[in-house]
Amino acid sequence: DISAENPAEILNIIENFRLMDDTFMSKVFEDKACAELLLRVILNRDDLTVVRVVSQFELKNLQGRSARLDIYAFDEHGKQYDIEVQRSDDGAAPRRARYNSSLLDANLLNPGDKFDELPESYIIFITEHDVLKGGKPLYTVNRTISELDHAIFADGSHIIYVNIYVNGEIRNGTALGELMQDFFCKDPREMHYKVLSDRAGYFKKDKEGVDTMCKLVEDYGNKKTYEQAVRFATKLWNKGERDLQQIADLTDLPLDEVKKLFEGKTA
Repeated sequence: DISAENPAEILNIIENFRLMDDTFMSKVFEDKACAELLLRVILNRDDLTVVRVVSQFELKNLQGRSARLDIYAFDEHGKQYDIEVQRSDDGAAPRRARYNSSLLDANLLNPGDKFDELPESYIIFITEHDVLKGGKPLYTVNRTISELDHAIFADGSHIIYVNIYVNGEIRNGTALGELMQDFFCKDPREMHYKVLSDRAGYFKKDKEGVDTMCKLVEDYGNKKTYEQAVRFATKLWNKGERDLQQIADLTDLPLDEVKKLFEGKTA
């Protein structure tokens, strides 16, 4: 149980965090210098300057499913970047990349804006495995025109997949390979990139940073516990249980929460 009553368990979780864990990754890369390093290495650009970065940024969709971006950043030219870390292959499915790209575009223009004002965008998935199964450490996906010898269709949208492991191992000897190794380091002192080492070390060794992570882990645990209780309550309701007090007792949810959950539903 992740809670304030189990500080040793929380500290152990923090000690074992890696950049591949999205909770930890979000805190490390909400720092502009860290996000800038990440994008410079992945895009192989030394001239990229990040001017703003936000972690766990929610893109609203009033007509359907919204999305929460692990890291949202933009550079000095207004180019937009959505960086997602996915341990599960399903979380980096091509259609999710398509959806994130479309949702990002839909939130970038205001009424009356011209379409040529739509900024260039990058959806970047950092995955544990080779999701596209081509044996490459990095894939750049752009739309092309079939009838023009697959010339690039310059709509300004890009999708990039970066794999931690290729054929079961991390590629060494390159800037990208060293970055991917850093994503699996538990000990910040073993990281190649100092800016990442310093930032990760702050959240693992510095009291203020550790306190921040403790609160984040505890809140995350409470959220997961609440979500599980709501799912259990919903299953009970779908199986025909209509005694709200009984549902509250079985799920440990407050009765008022249970009433709100099923308010307006047919008894």
